[in-house]
Amino acid sequence: MQPLTKWLTALVKEIIGISYDLFKLMIPVIILVKMIQELGGIEYISAALGPVMDLVGLPASMGLVWATTMIVNMYGGMIIFVTMPQAETLSVAQVTVLGTMMLMAHSLPIEGRISQKAGIGFLYTLALRIGGALVLGFILHQIYSSGNYLSQTNQALWKPAPVLDDSLQAWGIAQLVTLFQVFVIIAILVVFLRVLKWSGIEKLFARALQPVLRLLGLGKRTTSITIIGMTLGLTYGGGLLINEAKKGDISKRDIFGSMSLLAVCHSLIEDTLLIVLIGGDLTGILYARMLFAVVLIAIIMRLLPRSPN
Repeated sequence: MQPLTKWLTALVKEIIGISYDLFKLMIPVIILVKMIQELGGIEYISAALGPVMDLVGLPASMGLVWATTMIVNMYGGMIIFVTMPQAETLSVAQVTVLGTMMLMAHSLPIEGRISQKAGIGFLYTLALRIGGALVLGFILHQIYSSGNYLSQTNQALWKPAPVLDDSLQAWGIAQLVTLFQVFVIIAILVVFLRVLKWSGIEKLFARALQPVLRLLGLGKRTTSITIIGMTLGLTYGGGLLINEAKKGDISKRDIFGSMSLLAVCHSLIEDTLLIVLIGGDLTGILYARMLFAVVLIAIIMRLLPRSPN
């Protein structure tokens, strides 16, 4: 009975510790983002992005969608997109390009701070995600344009319900609900990771993914956490990596490589489905994004010194 109690106590402490570290980062940034929204900062950023949109074959108005996505989150950008008259005239190719860029660069204030805490610089994260989004968006635009692919008019599958309560109180309640959901998911993931280690499944994952890990220059210890981040999101993968970094079980190089990969390719399930709802095609929002991420991180890891500090 005593070993079980000791195990449960350690488990609860780990869950609370990871959640506490994440909330310390997330709560101030959530408040800051709300202030930026209220002061009209997103409109200024979108105005600067207007000319950039032309490089990826999008109208200047889509700069507001991407700016909202980068500063707030995916849902904020999607709501702006589906309520804009210009969205009804875009082709599937254009929505796919926009959606791919949204997937690579979103929630930057929060996810950038999480990445920074895990071990990679905030400015590096911004450059990697925004620069990567623009490069991949440009490549996709050139490919789709060259063969007139996905040129049919886009039909969004999702229309948001009108916001009935936009008060500060309603916003605060929504943020508390989100934080509670994050805590619950962190608890599930910590238990899941322990089961993987205990059962030996983690080693099987590492063995199966060894060719990919070798290509990316990542160690075996990052396997399960990287998979979690890629499938569920950077917040969860990053939170777990922050915990591992504290323990010293994973090298700084592996943490850097894993977080770099998660920066440009994460939440392959939920976020990809969200962009499908507004009309994005899987050729860009999933397949091209994964291929681009693997190639980009493989190059970065080969240029990186063997023992970064």
